[in-house]
Order: sequence, then C-alpha cells, then structure tokens
Amino acid sequence: MKLEIPKFDAARVLVVGDVMLDRYWHGATSRISPEAPVPVVKVGNAEDSPGGAGNVALNLAALGAAATLVGLVGHDEAGEELETRLRAAGVLCDFEKVSDKPTITKLRIVSRHQQLIRLDFEEAFHIDSAEAINAKVAALLDSTDVVIVSDYNKGALAAVSALITLARKQGVPVLVDPKGEDFGKYRGATLLTPNLHEFEQVMGACESEEDLVAKGRLLIKVLELEALLVTRGEHGMSLIRADEAELHIPARARDVFDVTGAGDTVISALGAALAAGSGLPEAVALSNIAAGLAVTRVGTVAVSGPELRREVQSDVGSDRGVMTREQLALVVADARAHGEKVAFTNGCFDIIHAGHVGYLQDARKCGDRLIVAINDDESVRRLKGEGRPINPIERRMAVVSGLESVDWVVSFSEDTPENLLSEVKPDCLVKGGDYGIEGVVGAEIVQQYGGEVRVLSFLDNCSTSAIVEKIKKDK
Repeated sequence: MKLEIPKFDAARVLVVGDVMLDRYWHGATSRISPEAPVPVVKVGNAEDSPGGAGNVALNLAALGAAATLVGLVGHDEAGEELETRLRAAGVLCDFEKVSDKPTITKLRIVSRHQQLIRLDFEEAFHIDSAEAINAKVAALLDSTDVVIVSDYNKGALAAVSALITLARKQGVPVLVDPKGEDFGKYRGATLLTPNLHEFEQVMGACESEEDLVAKGRLLIKVLELEALLVTRGEHGMSLIRADEAELHIPARARDVFDVTGAGDTVISALGAALAAGSGLPEAVALSNIAAGLAVTRVGTVAVSGPELRREVQSDVGSDRGVMTREQLALVVADARAHGEKVAFTNGCFDIIHAGHVGYLQDARKCGDRLIVAINDDESVRRLKGEGRPINPIERRMAVVSGLESVDWVVSFSEDTPENLLSEVKPDCLVKGGDYGIEGVVGAEIVQQYGGEVRVLSFLDNCSTSAIVEKIKKDK
C-alpha cells in the first residue's frame, strides 16, 4: 500500500473521556528515613503533563489536527494546570467542572529513573456529570469529523452508549479505546482499538491467527461495529472487518524504551488520518508507524506531524529526489523541525561534468540538506541561446538527483531563482564563481532574513559551454 501523509490541519477531532494530570516529582535518594524503613527523596524538580484523554488530545495537536477535548475536572489547582497545559499545546478544552470532586491526578515519586511510589487522587464522578458530558458533545458534533472515546474507567464515560448513539445518528465516526471486560457499552461504535490482552479478556484466548480473526468478526457482529483494530505489541496490528480480508501489519523493528502512551498514539494518529480523508487501511498503517516512533521515547511524548511525514517518506524513498515546489516546502519544514540547516544552489546543469560534481559536494558541506534548483528549458534557452539546453529538464533533474551530495531537486521557470528563494528561505545560499557575494543573484533576499551567502570556486578547466563547443568542433 502506498502511504501519503494527509492534510492533518484539515482534520477536526473531538476527544471525549477521562482526563487526568500526570505529576512527576524527581529527586535524589541518599538515606533511609529514621521514622520508617523508606528512602528519603529530596525533591529537586517537578513536571506535570496531561494524561488519559488529555494525552490523546496532545497527540492530535502535535500531528497538526484541530483537537477539542471534553472531560470532567474538579474546581482545583490540578484542573487549572491541566487546562493551561492543554491550551498551550493548541487543544480546545470544554470541561465539565465538578465542585465536589478532585481532578484525577497521579503523582509519581521518581529517583534515579526509578519510580518509588504512585499516589492517586481521584473519586468516582456522579452519573449526572457523565450526562453533562454528552450534552457538550451534542453541541460540538456539527463541527466534528471524528469522535475518539478514551475510556480509563474513571466515570466520565458512564453514559457512553448514549454518546455513541448520538454521534452515529449524525453520521460522525466513533473510535473507541476500550477498557474493562464489558465491551457491550460500546455497541454501535465505528471501530474499537483493544490491545490483545484486553481483547482476550472479553473473547477468550486466541490460539491462532485464524482464531483471532474469527473472534474479531464475531465481536464485530455482536456489537454492530464496522471494524476492529487489535494492537499486538511486537506482533504489530490486526485490522479485522466483517466482509473484507483481514489486514495484518507487522510492528516496526525498533529499540523499545517505553510503551507508555503507545495506545494513545495509535488512536490519535488513526483518528486524525481518518478525519483528514485517509482510507481505513492507510490510516491504520500510519498509526502503526506513529506507534513505532512513540515507543522509542521514555514517557508519553507526542509524535509530531513532521516526524511522521519524514518516517513515511524515508520508507518509500521519497525523502530525497525531484520535488515540486509544494513538496519542497513540506520537506524543508520537516528538516527545520529536526534542527537541520538547509543549503541552496542553482544553475542550468545541462551537461554534468567533474566541476559540477565537486562543486555540489562542497555546497553540501554548507548545510545538512542541499537543494539544487535547475532552470527549466525555456529559461535556459533565454539565458544560453538557441540550441540549449542539450538535455531537457527531466533528464537534467534526474541526473542531478542521483548525486549523493544532493537531497532535493526542483525546477524554476524564471530567469533567476529569486521567487524560489523567497518561498524556501534557505539557511545558506551557495553559488560558484570568481565574483564577490554582491554579485550573487538573490543574495540580498537571503541576507535580509538573516541567511548566509557563500561563493565557492569551480574546478578549473571544466565548462559545459566548452564541452559543447568541443563536440561541435569534433564533428
């Protein structure tokens, strides 16, 4: 299957579920308390991060989707901190605030990268609060492409059956990350994403792939689902649908450091891709790639849109080569998101010779990535006269893109690359010649935004025009 990154910024996703604040207190431990046989932790720093459904919303925002989060919080400092952090990440929060209950908070005491104890602050919410959640959802469905239900059995989804019915009546897909052994409450949802352990708790142990698929199809029929996505750790994912062949997607081969939050990454990437217009198999494949990235980090770190795009491009070999201007803008943005410096040079590159190769190798040293912009055929003809170029633009671009020093090749139709420089804004403009920087076309544009301009020398006795003249003479 050919994967493409959808326009995540067009996706509108509503996350509904149990929100919580994950708190970490870090400190050194050097002695045992005289009061009890427990270590004394001298707290040095503290960090807070949204957990539960809040982490799903964070993942969506990191991908570039418009994320709205509905959940229950208390009238307390933890609830305010949770909302502040989510809003700072671009998540729209529509919380039901409950006066007599605390915001669910999990406090972890950590020393030397070891969790010593976890303290949970939570009380069961009233059913009235869950019904208030559904009222908020009803008001938001008209501006929603996909609903994600993130269930942690904390009470916000006590009325989840009514919520699913409400969304499905309006034609909005509902994706559920389920919890517990009662999957019946999710009847009518579009898709469930249990892990294998959760699935087997409900359907019994799976003795084979065929058994897994058969039990999956039975669950789909009983619960009136459209599909089931079973996440299987190192064995990847299995997408099961009632009337179509199952799809098994292998796990990404990686060094796994932490699986915390991987389920949130899966359902957020899946929901964002579907909301942005991807088909279900493609959305599942993207979520598998995102999960593979997530497990390489410690803690619940969201996978960003540029990270996912780069991983997909790397898989299909499209992270290098010939680009349109639109594609170039995306890969340059990805490079900058990864802290890479982008160098830029341009020319006709009609007949590639040793001078070109050496020059481009030197130009590549001016940055982490090198863009080569090539004049199209009409542009070359205006600059060089009739009979040029010798090779059409497609061939010239193909040859240059095959050089190891070149990352991206793009064409331009103007006589100069000034418009392209204004669009791309490279960190370094490189040009070959024996003149000063003031003679470089586009130098003022690059210097104006703080970029660097460099002039490199060409290899002596190498010239395309000289080669052309020699060929004509030899005839």
